[in-house]
Amino acid sequence: MTTLVWLLLAIGLAPLAAGAARLPTSPARLRLDPGSILLCALAFNLTFFWQELWLVIPKAMTPGLHPMLYHNDHDWTGHAANVELLQGTGALATLASGLIFTAALTSARRASVTWRLFLFWMAFQGLFQSLTQLAIGAMLPGNDVGRALAYLQVGPTGRWMLFGVSLVGMAVAGGLLARLWPCGPGQGEDRPTRAFARDTVAVAVAAVVLIVPFRLPRDLMEAAFIPLFVNLVGVGWLTLVAAFAPGDQVRTSGERAVVVGPAIALVATLLVFQLVLRRGIAF
Repeated sequence: MTTLVWLLLAIGLAPLAAGAARLPTSPARLRLDPGSILLCALAFNLTFFWQELWLVIPKAMTPGLHPMLYHNDHDWTGHAANVELLQGTGALATLASGLIFTAALTSARRASVTWRLFLFWMAFQGLFQSLTQLAIGAMLPGNDVGRALAYLQVGPTGRWMLFGVSLVGMAVAGGLLARLWPCGPGQGEDRPTRAFARDTVAVAVAAVVLIVPFRLPRDLMEAAFIPLFVNLVGVGWLTLVAAFAPGDQVRTSGERAVVVGPAIALVATLLVFQLVLRRGIAF
């Protein structure tokens, strides 16, 4: 846990602080967008489920393995020589999801604010859930990507190189998403200010409160820390890139997403997670 906290400081809070310091000040008060909070929480859970699904499917196709899918994890029985390598398939699927939703967001400029914000958060979660897994796996051998790297016998030099690749990927992802920001918690300024950074952090942290019930029963620290880690790292790079981007590339807006539709979708997803997936589905 200590290493994860240092990683959060280094690759999440440091970019956030550097970006916020560069942004111009704003007298605007804190403004939370309830629709954005709901959509951020929904996107995290859908993306996490997608990851676990693609950790299970390759194992189900491997002779000798019998995986089980849960709402907050997966497990398996049996043995196969490449099972540790298959622990990397979830991150690959998550990265693919992030790229697909980024492309969808690029071509959905005429969609409603709510739909564009949903696509934004799905792209955000896909990109940063996968890239943070790579960063953590390069430093810690115990997570899914770390186990795949251990199977591939990637040494210390290779791990540091992959850690660098993850940081470059985060910068690129932050740049893409900053330019595609659909509405968010902006205060209507011509370019982002510190209010943009502050309000985006508030949305990301508030979403974690809604994410935790999807991950229970689980150690509460783990249930809350992982989504907090992903969200703050993502917002950190989004803020840093927005601070250095030309003013005409990043627009903020006072528009807000609707609340009812995202709230219904989030509750429905929670019911599926806790009433169906919690018992486990064998593949």
